Amino acid sequence: MKGWRTRLAALSVLAMVAIAAITASLAGAHNDGHYVRQAGSLNIMGFGTGDDVAESRATIATAAVGGSVTRPSGGFNDQQFLAAVASGNSPDLVYLSRDKVGTYAAKGAFLPLTSCISSHKINTKQYRIPAMNEVTYKGKIYGIPEFYDVRTILVDNNVLDMAGVKLSGLDTSNWPNLLATAKKLAKVDNGKVTRIGFDPKIPEFFPLWAKANGVDILSKDGLTPHLNDPRAVAALAYAVSLVNAQGGWNAFKSFRDTWDFFGSNNEIAADQVGAFPMEQWYYNVLAGSSPKVHITALQFRNKKHQPINYETGSAWAIPKGSHNVDAACTWMKTMTSVSTWTAAAKNRAQIRAAKNQPYTGISTGNAVADLAVYKTVSKFNPFFDQSVKKVLDVQRFSFNIPASPASAEFKQAWSDAATRVLNGQQTAKQALDQAQKESVAAIKAATK
Repeated sequence: MKGWRTRLAALSVLAMVAIAAITASLAGAHNDGHYVRQAGSLNIMGFGTGDDVAESRATIATAAVGGSVTRPSGGFNDQQFLAAVASGNSPDLVYLSRDKVGTYAAKGAFLPLTSCISSHKINTKQYRIPAMNEVTYKGKIYGIPEFYDVRTILVDNNVLDMAGVKLSGLDTSNWPNLLATAKKLAKVDNGKVTRIGFDPKIPEFFPLWAKANGVDILSKDGLTPHLNDPRAVAALAYAVSLVNAQGGWNAFKSFRDTWDFFGSNNEIAADQVGAFPMEQWYYNVLAGSSPKVHITALQFRNKKHQPINYETGSAWAIPKGSHNVDAACTWMKTMTSVSTWTAAAKNRAQIRAAKNQPYTGISTGNAVADLAVYKTVSKFNPFFDQSVKKVLDVQRFSFNIPASPASAEFKQAWSDAATRVLNGQQTAKQALDQAQKESVAAIKAATK
């Protein structure tokens, strides 16, 4: 859940550029003293108090470090971090979304982990390849992957039953049929949405729709955007058409904003949505908030009917100016080790069992750890059991957005483009043509 909050945090790209350029003024304006080095301490930014999985692992890692560990509340903050680095008052370690690693590596704000990996004998082969690709810039590793987000289609079986719709109607490889199914499942009366049939989850899942139509929106080296590729344009236009067919963006979003997303009266329990693509961690949320819901997980399929997964997640990185690199390396290795993940999984399983709730496992960036973690998952509830199996099935079909010197600006460009189309300000082609120009300029500026 921490990763979710971090990913949804607002990103001010212009502010980031300004901070990187005007380091002198930042030192006095933003130094809040949180990251002053203390003897024997490890100061971490972006990893405040978390859930049982975070805290059980943090206890193990703190013991491994052998000193005091400071974890100020709140997620990773771009402006605060750049200000701290500019002032020479950097945290020792940061926890952030992997899609930001390339940007900070290019700025010289992160240290390459070559020596850390070697001296602490961190086996990088245990981590999933797509996750490692996200933290590798110009052939050097700048981050250690933590969670590994898997996206499947979450289906409310009750809504399908009420509408007389079969699961086959939610096949994302058949766009005309999916659109027809969305209309059947939705409830829109006089412009007011009372049930969403199929939520395409844009802007945030635009890369998934583009990939489904056969295009990677960024080259493997992170230097060449493909945002206005005709296949990407068609994908965005289609995803927006799903929204428009279910009341239009304003009514659609207004209704979605009323959902009790983390509560017991969530959109699945209340039958307010037929289906939508979602990260695997939400199955755990449902297991705790509404364990009796009837759900099905489906693989997201491309136009060739092949399963695909848009992979994202969090990572640990060491900033330039870290005063305790050795402790930072120890923490990263311990937090992402097989034994630590397994301990957290067993603890989570015991918590769920005590509450008579389904346990859905933990999806990590460590492939070896996952083999051990999912051995702790016993059959409990047929609906959640099926979902866990589907999450495991789709992991091998993952793709990622490569690390780029302008990762943040690139993401902002395509996200803003999709939003403009949803708001009716531009066509998909106009919006992505603009995003393409913005991305090319940002990458060019970042590589100078």
